[in-house]
Amino acid sequence: MTVYAGLISRSMAYLLDALIVAVFTGVTATALGLVASVVGNVAHELSETVLSSYLKFLPFIFALYCTLFWALAGRTPGMTVLGLRVVRFDGGPVGWMAALIRAVVLAFFPIGALWLLVDRRRQGLQDKVARTTVLRLSSPRDEVRAVARAAR
Repeated sequence: MTVYAGLISRSMAYLLDALIVAVFTGVTATALGLVASVVGNVAHELSETVLSSYLKFLPFIFALYCTLFWALAGRTPGMTVLGLRVVRFDGGPVGWMAALIRAVVLAFFPIGALWLLVDRRRQGLQDKVARTTVLRLSSPRDEVRAVARAAR
């Protein structure tokens, strides 16, 4: 039986992934700033520019993060924790283009995900555009079935 993931589990996975990206980029930007402050004055000005534009680049980094995980593994670390997987509408694995489209729409228009509240397959706008859906895998057996179905 196919169980589509709902708003709560998908939101929790989104928040976990956003936290991972924010912490990673925050630590990276801070480390670059510290190194630049030791190197010299010109590098210090560059570090201030990087730190001030940090928030502008978060959606791009989040889209890249999601694209890589969805195309390579079918799920992000946040989705793994909650037992979710992104698949094509026909049940196959998500390709690079679909993963990129889905990630860009989700990163830059996250409110579109609320469409899943009125959709019978619980697809958000990013799923509609990329022709994907998110499934809840209730057991390891479901995982094996999903992978086997995707391999066909």
